[in-house]
Amino acid sequence: MINTEIKPFKTTAFKSGEFVEVSDADVKGKWGIFFFYPADFTFVCPTELGDVADHYDELKKLGVEVYSVSTDTHFVHKAWHDSSETIGKINYYMLGDANGVITNNFGVMREGQGLADRATFLVDPQGVIQFMEITAEGVGRNADELLRKVKAAQYVAAHPGEVCPAKWKEGETTLAPSLDLVGKI
Repeated sequence: MINTEIKPFKTTAFKSGEFVEVSDADVKGKWGIFFFYPADFTFVCPTELGDVADHYDELKKLGVEVYSVSTDTHFVHKAWHDSSETIGKINYYMLGDANGVITNNFGVMREGQGLADRATFLVDPQGVIQFMEITAEGVGRNADELLRKVKAAQYVAAHPGEVCPAKWKEGETTLAPSLDLVGKI
């Protein structure tokens, strides 16, 4: 999946109190996070979606749009948004994927269940997947770490020939892989 272009899709999303159409063409030209989760009205999912909502303004400043995706419909997303204080603070796109096209495109459909795995993908402005993370059902993700990875991916994209080491944070030293570094790290 890494370094592959996202596949075509078109769906209806709930965003800012409205239903809007979203397609793969809308994603290109900016960084995008696809944040898959199993289902609305569940347990770990709202904690993760709320955590991303708390970081959404910072992500937007980095030129990143967020697309949460479950196999629920956009109608269910609206109902959840209207009934949950945590989900009510979401201002990013909540994509409906009742037919499973997007979930299958990203390879995270649970076979025989019709539910998405708990998975995150960062897509660059060319529509190419730069990183992915998939966790077990009971393991929630951390938006602080997601933000760190976004900054690292953007840094690497803007600085060819440099890479970000483990735990790299914005402003810290990067590496320039070369023969001189072999065996010295």
